[in-house]
Amino acid sequence: MQLSGNTIFITGATSGIGRGLAEALHRLGNQVIISGRRKALLDEVTAANPGMQSIELDIASPESIKSVATWLMASHPKLNVLINNAGLMPFDNPGAVMDDAVSINILTTNLLGPIRMTSELIEHLKAQPAATIIHNTSVVAFMPIAGNAVYSAGKAALHSYTQSQRFALRDTPVKVVEIAPPWVNTDLIYKSGDPRAMPLDAYIEDTIRQLGTDEEEIIVDGIRELRNNPGAGEYTLIAGFNQMLVDDPIPVG
Repeated sequence: MQLSGNTIFITGATSGIGRGLAEALHRLGNQVIISGRRKALLDEVTAANPGMQSIELDIASPESIKSVATWLMASHPKLNVLINNAGLMPFDNPGAVMDDAVSINILTTNLLGPIRMTSELIEHLKAQPAATIIHNTSVVAFMPIAGNAVYSAGKAALHSYTQSQRFALRDTPVKVVEIAPPWVNTDLIYKSGDPRAMPLDAYIEDTIRQLGTDEEEIIVDGIRELRNNPGAGEYTLIAGFNQMLVDDPIPVG
């Protein structure tokens, strides 16, 4: 992906990885448009980054997605990069009664949101000389966390969808890229300061570097073993990983 001269739309960009990517790409000379549900946070980010633009978006609402896509295509006809980053990560317990409303909200936000957002913009992107769709999945697409079971399953589904979409768009100007972050110290759940979490700045720096290549999957070195794990014996590593979290849990607060 060319790292400058793009018009880029990023969902869920008021904090964490989304904001980090938005600010890094803004500094590289791209027109960046960020989105999120809370105007006050959008205003805070754009004030800190003159020239960046924003629009309110509820990624769980098909109507909001359609309205924002219509505005984007009219206001930014050169839009050529979509970064589907918005997401939420509530805890759950698949060994007990599951809260159906919470599960639906996770999948609507984390899986249907990117599918719907991309669908609304796909013909516009295909009409550009060169375009990129970036889906933010997670290492948990390959190494599920038992305490975030629906989140993990949704990220695995988005990983699968990304590969199907990449094939479907193989003869178009649209490249499909997957970013699969490790455990990064952000406020997706809460900032724990846990030494096992990758610092946000380091993650953004390495991700931007890889985005400037022809890589289709952006995987930091620390999780390559986990990415390569799926296979007949994958449960052994998955169980060991989850037992580590049980024995040495993420500190709250």
